[in-house]
Amino acid sequence: MLIKVFGSAVFGVEATTITIEINMEKGIGYHLVGLPDNAIRESSFRIQAALKNNGFKFPGKKIIVNMAPADLRKEGSAYDLSLALGILAASSQIKSEKIHDYIIMGELSLDGSLQPIKGALPIAIKAKEEGYKGFILPAQNAKEAAIVDGLEVYGVENITEVISFFDDEKPLEPTVIDTRAVFYDSLLSPEYDFSEVKGQESIKRCMEIAAAGGHNIIMIGPPGSGKTMLAKRLPSILPPMSLQEALETTKIHSVVGRTNGQIGLMAERPFRSPHHTISDVALVGGGAYPQPGEISLSHNGVLFLDELPEFKRTVLEVMRQPLEDREVTISRAKFTVTYPSSFMLVASMNPSPGGYFNDPDAPVTSSPAEMQRYLSKISGPLLDRIDIHIEVTPVPFEKLSDQSKAESSVEIRKRVTAARQIQTKRFAEISHIHYNAQMGVKQIKSFCKLDEASKDLLKTAMERLNLSARAYDRILKVARTIADLEGCDSITGTHISEAIQYRSLDRDGWLG
Repeated sequence: MLIKVFGSAVFGVEATTITIEINMEKGIGYHLVGLPDNAIRESSFRIQAALKNNGFKFPGKKIIVNMAPADLRKEGSAYDLSLALGILAASSQIKSEKIHDYIIMGELSLDGSLQPIKGALPIAIKAKEEGYKGFILPAQNAKEAAIVDGLEVYGVENITEVISFFDDEKPLEPTVIDTRAVFYDSLLSPEYDFSEVKGQESIKRCMEIAAAGGHNIIMIGPPGSGKTMLAKRLPSILPPMSLQEALETTKIHSVVGRTNGQIGLMAERPFRSPHHTISDVALVGGGAYPQPGEISLSHNGVLFLDELPEFKRTVLEVMRQPLEDREVTISRAKFTVTYPSSFMLVASMNPSPGGYFNDPDAPVTSSPAEMQRYLSKISGPLLDRIDIHIEVTPVPFEKLSDQSKAESSVEIRKRVTAARQIQTKRFAEISHIHYNAQMGVKQIKSFCKLDEASKDLLKTAMERLNLSARAYDRILKVARTIADLEGCDSITGTHISEAIQYRSLDRDGWLG
């Protein structure tokens, strides 16, 4: 008897439907074909034990299982449930009339209970696109898959529940989620708040500008000055994600199995902070069967690189193209995978190997030559992609002991969101640009026009401070964002003068 059951494989952030054909005839042997990996080949042992422990038989016949398309590599243990149900249907132990209407996925334990799978959201989206009636999967993944409207999602704890469902003995309750209600309920007070930061008003202002324009930022300062503390609070002032952005972000995290099973939809912007020993592949993504790296997991959020010069130079250089293209393409001989990677880069660093400025009273001092060598570990092309450089100084005791409460992230976010709305309207006709940091030369000429006084101010500053040529466009972009925060249509000398302050590393004597 021939039975067809449907599962799904995830490549990149997209799913592909897999047809599992099970043919049972006279003879002996279990033959699994269609490029399965070792986890799938071992499934027969898990299935056999699960069926026996739940009162069913593993047929002693010749069983041929084909996973089509046969030239596509299948991997993982998530096909256990679909294979088990196919074997039961092919041996007439359960009814098979409804089995082809559903995508069925799940890893079996030896007692028949189900373990969670990866990629539930992309699979559910594909199931809806292809017109399947429903999706049967482990209960731990049900809320994640139920984000997709118009698809019946059944979360099950044990294989017996699925068998009873197909035998019309006991119906399954579909998991229903009001996606919009869940999304907006999740936009509550952030875990980290700027009101907890004492002092550092100028740095908070700088972070607000970076958030408003989507600008990449680097902070330079000695240990204990608050660089990491400030960086962790940046997502709390970024504009709330749109529903589309939340779905995109959840999809990527679903592929690697890092979604929150209690909520399903990710409403908070991701904050990723990899250690400086990270490899190129772990950062950008890859492997024999490419998985998203840290830059894709921080899509629509923040990637924080602490102690930037300690990262291997090759690791930093692989970020150059994703920072421009907002996506990562990983190519293999037989296929190509593209992951989105639109993130804000926030980096921090000490000004010298010892961690302190050239200060004779500091615990550890470094010579100017050592400082120069240390700072030169960061390449010019990477700095080209960082709009804001800011020096962070230690907070004095008076500020630390001050009991007054600083401005909250909620208040700062209101101003940032208003500035982003201005930019959305400005770039409505340009498909690939959404905020000021993404502007190219053409857009800078159109939207960053200066009057004569502002031009003279910028010219004087560049000559006196020995600013490099790459600073010119960056200053204009940041000035445009400062003007947006104030609701000004045109850029004034005040905006230019503030933007000039945020180019520390371009000044003569920093990077030579």
